[in-house]
Amino acid sequence: MDENITPPAPAPAPVAPPPPLRSAPPRFQQPAYAPPAPRGGRGWKVFAIILCVLLVFTLVFNPLAILSEVAGGGGMGMGHPTGPQLQEHWIEDNGSANRIVVVPVEGVITSQSMGRGGPTMIEIIEEQFQHAAEDKRVKAVILKVNSPGGEVLASDDIYNLVEKFQRETGKPVVAAMGSLAASGGYYVSAPCQWIVANELTITGSIGVIMHGYNFRGLMDKVGVRPEVFKSGKFKDMLSFDKKEEDITQEERDMVQSMVNETFDKFKSIVAEGRGNAARKNNDSADPGRTLTENWVQYADGRILSGKEALKQGFVDELGNFDVAVARAQKLAKISDANLLQYQPVFGLGDLLGLFGKSEAQTLKIDLGLDLPQLQLGRLYFLCPLALPR
Repeated sequence: MDENITPPAPAPAPVAPPPPLRSAPPRFQQPAYAPPAPRGGRGWKVFAIILCVLLVFTLVFNPLAILSEVAGGGGMGMGHPTGPQLQEHWIEDNGSANRIVVVPVEGVITSQSMGRGGPTMIEIIEEQFQHAAEDKRVKAVILKVNSPGGEVLASDDIYNLVEKFQRETGKPVVAAMGSLAASGGYYVSAPCQWIVANELTITGSIGVIMHGYNFRGLMDKVGVRPEVFKSGKFKDMLSFDKKEEDITQEERDMVQSMVNETFDKFKSIVAEGRGNAARKNNDSADPGRTLTENWVQYADGRILSGKEALKQGFVDELGNFDVAVARAQKLAKISDANLLQYQPVFGLGDLLGLFGKSEAQTLKIDLGLDLPQLQLGRLYFLCPLALPR
């Protein structure tokens, strides 16, 4: 045998296969049962709590009104079937058999509802005077005025209520002016038998105003053009989108004539009211003030202080609310009296009305001004202090 022959290499040892790779455990493992996701929001719970609190409040503080409304009655027995329900609120109890009712006229005088679906300011004041007329214990009324004025028709309605109450009952009404009793605020005070104002009261502003805006220039800049179809040439009078050159002098004269007619009515109300008051107070030791001969010169829209108004005969006396109370007792010829006020009742119908109405969709233009709630095309007895600047 040839010794140079190389023997075959031994077979390699079998290599053990690598262990199988174990899969990594999932980072998040879905449980076999997933509970449903909770419903978002707790608004319904808050709403239910608020509703329960309001119901409890109404039941605790006004149970008679609730039972009466559910049974189909008319409230607390202190309200007429067609009028708002009122309840007595004592301002001052002097243990007297006589009563003096305080009727407040506060804020802008309006014929609109005081709340969502609630009574209007005129309806509440009318009901208050009706109760004061029917209650024989009521000897006088104090009209507590703190108002810049408001709608022409609403102011005239209050004037008629005051005038009718005094004429039919013979009970005096004393106007107690607050910090502001101007324009329509003075209009409703004019028929009162006596007017008390603080020397710093802002009053006067006897006049009429119709206020509005014209947006046509802004509309032209943004490319908005109105399309108007009308039945007559004056149908779009006072429109906020008319061009300046399209407003005719005839239209201006018609509007100004309406304003002048209403202004003449205002002046006649002042003259008649102050004249009647002077005749009623003529027999007393203190007959009050009468209008000066040139009072019309001060009825040009200017505002007056209480002190200046006294000089011109627009008010009878300077003082605060206590002075008005003392004067009401003197005119009613009584030595003492309890003070009370008739306040509207918050009933079940008002509560449900809060949730039963939806706001109408309207187009609003943000001019960066906080405007009072005045309506276009209406005349106002309104002090310029209440208008935006």
